[in-house]
Amino acid sequence: MTILGSRSGSQILRTFLPEQTVDLRGDIYRVTEWSAPIPIEVDTERVRWSLRREIAAWTANGKDSGVGAELPGASVEVVELDERRGVTVERYPEIWLCRACKRIGKSLNRKCKCGQHRWGQLHFVGIHDCGRTEVPYIRRCAVHDDVKVVIPKSAKAADIAFVCPECQTTTMNGLGFNRKCPCGDGAFRWNVHKARTVYTPRSMVLINPPRPEHRENLKLAGGARKALAWVVDGLTAGRPADVVAKQTKDEFLAKLIKDGMDETFAKNMADMAEQGGQLAKPGEHPVDSLSEARREEAERAAVDIAMALAEIRQPTTALRGASQGDQLDRRYGTAYPAALTRAGIDGLDLVDKFPVLTAMYGFTRGDDNPAKCTLVPFRRRGGGYRLYGSMAETEAYLVRLDPVRVANWLTGHGHTLAGWSAGSTDPVEARVAILESVTPPDKTAPQSDNSPGADLLRLIHTYAHRFIRQTAAFSGIERDALSEYLVPGHLAFFVYAGARGDFVLGGLQAVFESNLDDLLKAFVDAEHRCPLDPGCSRGSGACSACVHLGEPSCRFFNRFLNRDALFGPGGYLRIGS
Repeated sequence: MTILGSRSGSQILRTFLPEQTVDLRGDIYRVTEWSAPIPIEVDTERVRWSLRREIAAWTANGKDSGVGAELPGASVEVVELDERRGVTVERYPEIWLCRACKRIGKSLNRKCKCGQHRWGQLHFVGIHDCGRTEVPYIRRCAVHDDVKVVIPKSAKAADIAFVCPECQTTTMNGLGFNRKCPCGDGAFRWNVHKARTVYTPRSMVLINPPRPEHRENLKLAGGARKALAWVVDGLTAGRPADVVAKQTKDEFLAKLIKDGMDETFAKNMADMAEQGGQLAKPGEHPVDSLSEARREEAERAAVDIAMALAEIRQPTTALRGASQGDQLDRRYGTAYPAALTRAGIDGLDLVDKFPVLTAMYGFTRGDDNPAKCTLVPFRRRGGGYRLYGSMAETEAYLVRLDPVRVANWLTGHGHTLAGWSAGSTDPVEARVAILESVTPPDKTAPQSDNSPGADLLRLIHTYAHRFIRQTAAFSGIERDALSEYLVPGHLAFFVYAGARGDFVLGGLQAVFESNLDDLLKAFVDAEHRCPLDPGCSRGSGACSACVHLGEPSCRFFNRFLNRDALFGPGGYLRIGS
């Protein structure tokens, strides 16, 4: 085995995936596999659900390679890189180009006719939206059986010419137009092997608790319903288990069986508890009024929040100075709450161990539109699907917006919220009304969508981007080292730091404990106009100069963003609660 080089784990996760071409030591290779990767313990059902949601656009267009139909019964595993074994690669494309005279050779093991043995490769490949790749066929001189490439100054494959170095006869121009793909749906297109259209990795991010007992503890505490009640109540209790709410009959029965009780006896116990009024009744908590479809979505998002906060959670309300009444204690008790209220934040928590899993589930080639390109999933040799991932525990902020203020903002934009009346100040009522009436779109939905869900997503997403930009400035963390995880249905988002070095870890905690109020003041008062105005404002209201973030930081590809959601007429930061 030859070692060709080394890369960091984060680089390999994004740029050394199966079927991806890479540059190593001046040559071009194609990744064949990760060598003996290490399985990551995950909640398989959670991964399945997240994957179905991620591929929904391809499934709807019949371009998911059958994943949507196979996924419910197929095995799914998530693996991470074994750094000792690395990644296996092969030379590709096998079009040998003499670095000295630009001849196209027939064998890597023979010298070129010019006498040199310095073979490189032609760096163009053919791609098709179905996921196939092809190497170009280079026509040689019929008389001299020779050919060399004349590479133009442009990067267009159509401008490349091939001539005989002996008689100067042109053998072909371009790399072969209208070469049909075996799938029967059109021809190959030629491009540089590292172009984004040649290989676009598809990934998802989800919260994955590092210890399975966190999931079990939540089930024993009341499961998804208890998590939802905890979130809708505003996280006033320390954890879901502390929420004063009775268990449902199903939850109580599951707990008894989990504790080892015989199923028949457990059912009798559950019936007795129900008759004695010891279990929750329908409609006992406001979340019970949610429709089945909306409640299922809300419970999944609430479980995400519960799992993220399962280790250590520190809200701003828990901060104390070294001694009661000192300067820092007064700052926590006065300046922090005032800054949070002014910024329209209901609560801000520091999470010391945010368990985030980044998983790559496949790739596409060609057009980026799910209606035109085919998703190629990563499959296991023995059947099922394999996701290539990286698990990290890092520090994060959980930011939750004021539900009453958000409800007023939505109604001010012409949207109707079932169960919400103007002038109401009940935050639980506002959260339930938003959960029932608002369905945020996915990342592939048209940006022209002006539904309540699209407007809410613009608000949460724009808020998160501006917050990340300000946090980077105050924490000393590079902007691209901060990422978002949106939970729009619950009016919340996480901002977490990529664990890329010791200099990153601790930056969020330092701001949280010393000058969070200054960060929030800058968030509200700092310049919100764009250097490219009025063009930016007349367009989408967001661009790289004012709101956009780098691709690793933004999971929505900088879509559903608009500064007007915060600072325009009737903007969130322009209205009172």
